[in-house]
Amino acid sequence: MCRPSGRRSLAPSSATAVRPRRSLRISSRHQAWAHRALVAPSALAVLVLGAYPLAFLLAASISKSSLGAPFQAWVGTDNFETVLADADVVASLWRTAGYAVAVSVASVILGVASALALHRGTRSGSIVRTVLLLPLILPPVVVGTLWKLVFNPGGGLLATVLGAVGIDASGVAPLSSTTWALPAIGLADVWEWTPLVTLLVFAALLSQDDEVREAAQLDGAHGWALFRSITLPSIAGVVVAAFLIRLIIALKAFDLVFMMTSGGPGQSSTLTSYVIYQVALKEFDVGRAAAITLVLAVVVTLVTLPVVALTRRVQRDG
Repeated sequence: MCRPSGRRSLAPSSATAVRPRRSLRISSRHQAWAHRALVAPSALAVLVLGAYPLAFLLAASISKSSLGAPFQAWVGTDNFETVLADADVVASLWRTAGYAVAVSVASVILGVASALALHRGTRSGSIVRTVLLLPLILPPVVVGTLWKLVFNPGGGLLATVLGAVGIDASGVAPLSSTTWALPAIGLADVWEWTPLVTLLVFAALLSQDDEVREAAQLDGAHGWALFRSITLPSIAGVVVAAFLIRLIIALKAFDLVFMMTSGGPGQSSTLTSYVIYQVALKEFDVGRAAAITLVLAVVVTLVTLPVVALTRRVQRDG
């Protein structure tokens, strides 16, 4: 008589055990679909903005392609052989790498110095901070036009200052000199992007532990010793990351070259991004322009890899 009642008592418990399993399966499926829905826009953006342009570049680089008629014929590695045999293209790659490293180092040094000065005058430096960030707000085209006027030998700021101190500035034209054209562009580039480094380093300085710095000062650390032992280690990760960001921006510089010199005089200030513009939009050779772009990508990778490794090491040690 007890057996039937025992079976009836087990049935509800087994049903209740099955229901949570089903509910868990349903909830996990909902979570999976919700996760896919949230990730889908990012994945689509990567495909549209990354994968498709890369596939187009790869296909164009191994084909005969013009601006109006891409993929006319497959030529294999002919475009790469032509590019690597072109002395002007190879020179522009070396010039771009050297230019990027030089302006990045200058921007980081000036940015760190400016951030330290701003940090010391935090209470009274709000107007100064606003003025220093103005170059970062200006469009690169405006910056190029502004500095082209500064270097204008016929009444520009440089000629005016030199004339005020008694120096004949009639022959001083940096943008017309094969020696000084690229350094002049670099000066404008540093002026434009140093505020970005200043902003990043200044934010890192604000997050410093004041007690550690005060304790070091009580122990006799001041000036350079305080900066080397306390301040620099605490902001080293941000400084290296800022250098990496600045380096990537400099490697793809185009606006200032286009506005200030158009790559001249001769090829003295021609960077690789401007060469790509000339080949693609002036000579209409999309295949060769794609090959130059991929070669530039390799150069950018080789230049930035040591900095990326240094950034990871500093962040890990910090």
